[in-house]
Amino acid sequence: MKEQKNIIKMLAEAIDSGRNAAFVTVISVAGSTPREAGAKMLVYPDGSIEGTVGGGSIEALTIKKAVECIKKGEGGKFLFELKPGGNTGMICMGDMEVYIDVYKSPLKVLILGGGHVGLKIAEACRLAGYPFLAADDREEFANPERFPGAMSIINKPPHKAVAEAAVDKDTYIVIVTRGHALDKECLAAAMGTRAPYIGMIGSAEKVREIFRQLSKKKLYPLKDPRVHSPIGLNLGGKSPGEIAVSVLAEIIKLHYKRDGAHMRVR
Repeated sequence: MKEQKNIIKMLAEAIDSGRNAAFVTVISVAGSTPREAGAKMLVYPDGSIEGTVGGGSIEALTIKKAVECIKKGEGGKFLFELKPGGNTGMICMGDMEVYIDVYKSPLKVLILGGGHVGLKIAEACRLAGYPFLAADDREEFANPERFPGAMSIINKPPHKAVAEAAVDKDTYIVIVTRGHALDKECLAAAMGTRAPYIGMIGSAEKVREIFRQLSKKKLYPLKDPRVHSPIGLNLGGKSPGEIAVSVLAEIIKLHYKRDGAHMRVR
């Protein structure tokens, strides 16, 4: 029971921190197998594990299947035949069936800028259950006390933090720094990533000027469908909290490919 409790605790910690993981449980065995029903293993996207379902070839195959499930975002029931002519190449003369549960956050948010708006966007992320990272070179603006629950706090100039954040296709970038010069550098850095969404705060006039300056560097935000600037949906309201709601609403709308229209019965 000690091993099981530890693995469950590690799974909870992974979920709380926004780390993707697969939880593998041996649900049935027949004949000779390395482990009994009930054995559990936690698998991370890089193939690292906690716990075991038997070691050796069968565990390697299970890890491979679990990593595939994490990438797909979908688990299920899988049978491994440990006998000649089976699907494992093993000759233990048994069968082992596992169930793989996938715990994967639908998205994570990289907040570039630790000011008032960035702080409110972090609060909105926590409310929605989305993991987030916060970046600001000023430690008094980006620290664990100010951004509780952040996956990571990056105390570097925001545009340099983009590389450190390991942005992938599930990372939504929000640019809300303390000035247009930093915003411009962040936008240039973000456009070089796989992020599906890049939102930058600013008035229409400021945004047009930044776009014009970037065009001189052969970067064309207007031609990049991922770039949304000015940021957020046109909901009205100008307070940091209201802006944060409109930004997260835009992210959710785009992530789920919805039209954002009213849901009331007509």
